Amino acid sequence: MALAAAEYVRALERPVTELVSSPLQRAQESSEPFAELFALTPRIDERVIEPTNVFEGKQMKRALRNPLNWWHLRRPSVPSWGEPNAQIAARMADAMDAAWRGVDDGDVVIVSHQAPIWITHLHVAGERLTHDPRSRRCALSSVTSFERTADGVGWTEVAYAEPAATDSAVDVGAV
Repeated sequence: MALAAAEYVRALERPVTELVSSPLQRAQESSEPFAELFALTPRIDERVIEPTNVFEGKQMKRALRNPLNWWHLRRPSVPSWGEPNAQIAARMADAMDAAWRGVDDGDVVIVSHQAPIWITHLHVAGERLTHDPRSRRCALSSVTSFERTADGVGWTEVAYAEPAATDSAVDVGAV
């Protein structure tokens, strides 16, 4: 699936001159096809990592049945169960800004995770960061493309694609 995403990006015929990856193993594995197709060495950036939360590794239906976990759901707008959405948006913006400043020419591919990409989408679109995680548009090995705004200060989303079929996927993530 990551290869399909990398081939999709290559088919755009744009020069990719930088590859950034989350430090998590599955993101590094997803960056491998990009590294091979574009002859790049991935740079690890902690800022594009998946956010932490108290439900990591748990089945949500089972966790929500336990009254001891209800305390973590007291402020879903923040969310109270993990890293605040505003913090995720800020660190992703910092990582995108640094990547943009770090290349003289060409595009940057950042291999990240569903939540940071979706929250970046919401932030760039000027939408509320509070959302239902089940409503995220961010499939496994999807490609969300951003570019600098005309004033060179902010970002705008320019495209979204799902080059890899996800019908039989067990996990949902993103590139």
